[in-house]
Amino acid sequence: MLHLLYILAFTVLACIAVANLIRNLVMFSFDRERSYPGSNSNGNQGNYPYASSRRSQYAPHPELLDNAGNIIKEPLLVMRSINVEDARQQLDALYEASPAQKIEKEGE
Repeated sequence: MLHLLYILAFTVLACIAVANLIRNLVMFSFDRERSYPGSNSNGNQGNYPYASSRRSQYAPHPELLDNAGNIIKEPLLVMRSINVEDARQQLDALYEASPAQKIEKEGE
């Protein structure tokens, strides 16, 4: 009987977690499509009449802005895959170039 109660409890928790995941994905997709005031170069063209009074609420994080103050649309982090040998060679080169390694070589 206790096993059935555990199974039922974890099933309910799993359903809540999946529903929360789907809800968050939908909210993130809507938030991504939302246009922020000041993101275009022409300023507020009547799309946000309340932007002047509530601008601080819609101001994006400074790291998401370029030098001109426009929102960056490209990804902030791009990772390329390399094989293990290339990574090992790069790490070895960094280790050989480190100041501690130079001091050890001078001491020998």
